[in-house]
Amino acid sequence: MIIDDYILALSCPGRPGIVAAVSARLYGLGCDILEAHQFDDAATGRFFMRVRFALTAGGDIAAVREGLDEVARQFAFDWRLRRRQDRQNVLLLASKQDHCLADLLYRWRTGELEMNPVGIVSNHPRETYAHLDFYGIPFHHLPVTAAGKAAQEAEIFRLVGETKADLVVLARYMQILSNDLAARLSGRCINIHHSFLPGFKGAKPYHQAHDRGVKLIGATAHYVTADLDEGPIIEQDVERIAHHDTPDALVRKGRDIERRVLARAIAWHLDLRVLIDGGKTVVFRD
Repeated sequence: MIIDDYILALSCPGRPGIVAAVSARLYGLGCDILEAHQFDDAATGRFFMRVRFALTAGGDIAAVREGLDEVARQFAFDWRLRRRQDRQNVLLLASKQDHCLADLLYRWRTGELEMNPVGIVSNHPRETYAHLDFYGIPFHHLPVTAAGKAAQEAEIFRLVGETKADLVVLARYMQILSNDLAARLSGRCINIHHSFLPGFKGAKPYHQAHDRGVKLIGATAHYVTADLDEGPIIEQDVERIAHHDTPDALVRKGRDIERRVLARAIAWHLDLRVLIDGGKTVVFRD
């Protein structure tokens, strides 16, 4: 009888025997493997693995952790293990454009995104979102000024700690994070970029794309790093553009792409399907 459902994600230098060792240890500790993915990156020499397993009657998760720790030392792998039913805490940051924020709240409310929103942070006041129901999620107005940016970011990081946020999402948060804050949130902060590739930066990106006569627009969800919009990419999507599409049509289509790309990236991250591989990612999709 299955009593609990867990996810194990790991990465290490590639060598023979890793899959066999992990599988044998899990089986020996009373676990039933339900799903397994692995990838050996020949370019970097790194090995990546994600295993979903059930803890059967009589199994002890403490013993499982101890057994996996022994295998981890043997193969020098970095690993994460979590109970799949436990929702992770997510802190949402937004600015005046609220389409991504509204979409994430809807997906959370309907159960599509299995997360626990612990706060909404914005550099705009609550009245900006008067049309949105935050369902009791705490709202924090943290305005940004040139002189007070460091203090504002310090408050954001304090909230990350206070809410025990596992993930920070920049849901069209139109402020550039400092190198210090980006480093502190390394591997646990996702941003949505308004381009398939970072080619149209700055103000009015869709107007820039229109002026260049693009035939494709898109969006990119990536982890935040000190290099602006250059972090490891998690997900991308595109949509074709016709000659009769206006800049407003591009904005409308762009909003739709941004929403779905960001939602997929968050869902995969929460389900331990995304592993960072240097400047890129390995994504074990459904």
